[in-house]
Parts: sequence; C-alpha cells; structure tokens
Amino acid sequence: MAARAGVGRGTVSRVINGSPKVSEKAREAVEKAIKELGYVPNPAARTLVTRRTDTVALVVSESEERVWGEPFFAGIIRGISSGLSKTGLQLLLAMAQTPADHERLERYLTGQHVDGALLLSLHGDDPLPRHLEERGLPTVMAGSSPGRTPVAYVDADNRGGARQAVQHLVDRGRRRIAAIAGPQDMQVGLDRLAGYRELNPGPDLVAQGDFSEGSGAAAMRELLERCPELDAVYAASDPMALGAMHVLRAAGRSIPGDVAVVGFDDSKMARHTEPPLTSVHQPVEEMGRAMAELLVARISGRAPDSLAIILETRLVVRESS
Repeated sequence: MAARAGVGRGTVSRVINGSPKVSEKAREAVEKAIKELGYVPNPAARTLVTRRTDTVALVVSESEERVWGEPFFAGIIRGISSGLSKTGLQLLLAMAQTPADHERLERYLTGQHVDGALLLSLHGDDPLPRHLEERGLPTVMAGSSPGRTPVAYVDADNRGGARQAVQHLVDRGRRRIAAIAGPQDMQVGLDRLAGYRELNPGPDLVAQGDFSEGSGAAAMRELLERCPELDAVYAASDPMALGAMHVLRAAGRSIPGDVAVVGFDDSKMARHTEPPLTSVHQPVEEMGRAMAELLVARISGRAPDSLAIILETRLVVRESS
C-alpha cells in the first residue's frame, strides 16, 4: 500500500485513521492506492492499534415495554442518532433493570468493547456512572442523580417547567391543584415535584406515579378519593396526564370545566388527547443530540464548554386547561 502510493507506512496509517496531519497530495495518493488495491481495513487490528472501537453504548434502565411504548425514549434516541450521524460512531442499545443486569453490563462496558456510554433513566444511587468513570470510560447522563452530581450530563429545566405549569393553573383561578409526581428515586421526579410545591397556592395534594399511563390513572383515583373538590391536576409526564384524564372522564368530571389538566413532555400524544393537553415542552431530541455531542467531545479528549447542560422548557397551552 505504502509503495503503491509512494509514501511512508505512517502516512498510510494516518490517512486510514482520519488524521488531519497529512498533506492533501499524500491523502489523494493513499486514497487512490486504496481504491486500486481494493483495501478494506481490518477492524480488529485497527482496534488493537488505536484502542478505539468506534462504538458507543446507550444504557437504558427501564423495561422494554416502557422504552418502546413511551414517546420520550423514542425522541431522545432520535436525537442521539442525529448527534452521532456524522461521527462514524455506531450506537449500541442496552437495557438493564436488575442489579445482575447492571453488573453484567458494567463488565461488558469496561472490557474495551465501547468507547463511551450514554446513561438514561437511572434510578436511585446507581453506582454504574461512578464505576465507569473510575475505569476510564467517558460517560454522559441524561439528568443528574439524587444526592450526587455526575461528571457530565444533559437535562431539561424540570423545576422551572413545573413552576410554569402551576403558575398557569393559578392564573386560571385554580386553587386546589393536585400533583401526580414521578419517581422520587430520580432527580427528574424530585425536580418536577419541587417546582409544583414552590408555587402551589393550596393544600399539598400529591400522589406518586412512575411516569406511565397506568400509574397516572391510579394516582388520579387516589387524589379524587382524598380531595373530591380538586379543580386542577399537574402531572409530571404526558402519559400520566393521559391516565388521569381517562379517570376524570369516567368520574363524570369535565376537562377543563371541572378540572384543568397540565402534563409535562409536550409529546405527540398531547396534541391528540380529548381535549388536547396543555403540557410543558422539553426539547427531547435536542437533549439527545447534546448528549451525543458531549460524549464525542469527551472521547476525543476535547474540553467542552460545559460538562453540565441544562436546556430550557416552555409551556404549550391547549384546551385541557
């Protein structure tokens, strides 16, 4: 190859590995030789030399049903794919729920099979981010963790978005505003509840959910039993808001006449509920792209402008409130 191109073997290696430290003339000569000889790089040999696999892992700590059934996950995966599209990096999806799953996955991730990891929907004080960083694997999380700030993460302004939702309901004259909260072992769940409590003008009416539609329905039934006279509901996700709306209609409550409803996500489903759902917009695809770009920077050894990226939210008002 080097003889055919009339250059040294080091120059050939730099061209094949995409190094910018090659003259245009030398690059053209090597590329011509590659074409003439039909050369195909050996990925295994290249990995041994460069210590790179050109693969990153997306680790999701949720069930397959949640991942494929809820719009948030589809949106953030689209964003991640978009952010990686021009990098040459391949995306590997891994789902892990149990401690055994996490241990097995940790061994795989730290065994030089991937160049970095994106971590999504972690619960509690999950040690995975810390262990990966200690083993030298660059990681980026979607959101932070309760009680611990990760090395690098991307998140939406969840607390601010919750405040916007409650302020909107207050401005509409609602005074008995209930909240369907997300998981309290996730920072996103804590923040979306904290924003509600900062502005709620009436009694603290909170029921717990897990961001799913079924949990929203169960929480709404509980809230109606505790406070039949409630006049608004803020749900910390659109699927939970949808579940709440089903229960309200079954109980004979009009929306928004008797009870106003606001969700969080501004997913596609928000436009197709009956009535259409007022919801806090979070830029899910932008979050995914930012996660991918931040990880690529860390893998490449570049110093990003910031290791903590918080994206703005905004309220999208529709007929449900």
